[in-house]
Amino acid sequence: MSEPLLHSIFAYVVFYTAVSQLTPTGQDTKCSMNSTYQNGVYFTNWGIYSADYLPASLPASKLSHLFYAFANIQPSGEVSDTYADLEKHYPTDSWNDNGSTDAYGCVKQIYLLKKANRSLKVMLSIRGWTYAPAFPAAVSTNAARATFASSAVSLITDWGFDGIDAENFVLLLKAVRSALDKASAQSGLDYHFLLTVAASARPITYNALNLKDMADFTDFFNLMDYAGSFSAFSGHQANLYPNPNNSNTTPFSTDKAIKDYIQAGVPSNKIVLGMLTYGRHFSGTAGLGKTFTITNSTTDVYEYNTLPKPGATEMNDMIAGATYSYDPVSKELISYDTVSSVQHKVGYIQSRSLRGGMFWEASGDRNDSSSLIAASFSALSRIDATLNWLSYPNSRYSNIAAGMPGE
Repeated sequence: MSEPLLHSIFAYVVFYTAVSQLTPTGQDTKCSMNSTYQNGVYFTNWGIYSADYLPASLPASKLSHLFYAFANIQPSGEVSDTYADLEKHYPTDSWNDNGSTDAYGCVKQIYLLKKANRSLKVMLSIRGWTYAPAFPAAVSTNAARATFASSAVSLITDWGFDGIDAENFVLLLKAVRSALDKASAQSGLDYHFLLTVAASARPITYNALNLKDMADFTDFFNLMDYAGSFSAFSGHQANLYPNPNNSNTTPFSTDKAIKDYIQAGVPSNKIVLGMLTYGRHFSGTAGLGKTFTITNSTTDVYEYNTLPKPGATEMNDMIAGATYSYDPVSKELISYDTVSSVQHKVGYIQSRSLRGGMFWEASGDRNDSSSLIAASFSALSRIDATLNWLSYPNSRYSNIAAGMPGE
């Protein structure tokens, strides 16, 4: 396997696990036209700095799943940002611990969100693109995978989270599946840990994966990653369909990827359609499907809550099922989801009996009537209401072990 392809796979295959109190071990939890749907989003721990986006900003009542990104598990149990995760004090936090070991930071705030929103299931996303180079070697043997799985399960029970998000292939999925089942059995409680995979919509990536074996271990796949600065022409980054009238705009399509996943052995009710709260920009282009100028700028995306930019006109590509904006003066094209495209995609989810939708990531959304998360929530209408898990008596953090009474 070539190095670029291997890097692509490691960059785009991420799996999650979540605990559902009301889903017994072995139960087949399916989504159909007559059932409920998932509405999920990522929350980034670095967002408390650059975007000043705090856990309290999350539209928790409109979410069934929250993916907390990212932690970087080391053999010592260290994570990526202890200040953001566990140390930052919020206005209602006490500075008088009386010698106890309490969790603060985003971990405490998210646990409180779980208490107030019992349908909110929270997954810890362990490493991501930031930590990608060192990860494959760290889980390259059976012993290393077992150690990783055990450490990851210990971390979520300390933090009071409902599951794990890590990265790799079938063998690692198998190891984590085993660790989760062991944790469930040792607890003496009848619940099922959900194991899910986030995978690319790009054929060069998913065609190199054993999707059938992955599906045998997992409960659902989060589908994401389409076009961007790595494409030869300006195009849609998350279109539903190809546009035969302008094929340069749609090198990938959601519909083709979903059909390919199903053909490879992934049931439709195990597929979650990924949507985006950011726009991918193409500079120096004459329009959709045209060449563009590659710059040295490190910023090739704009958050949805800043779009459309002044001077740009928002447009719909009805054939591709996508939206974008274009400024003929600056010659800048930005591809992004809007309320109308999200509503269109929810209709697709329901008509194809998919499991639901999810977004990357929370801080890019609006908090008004143009919120994409809210648009998805309203259009899906029947949201997964299975309960999260709140009992972590063996947590190393005293307030989580006690269930944060009175808060």
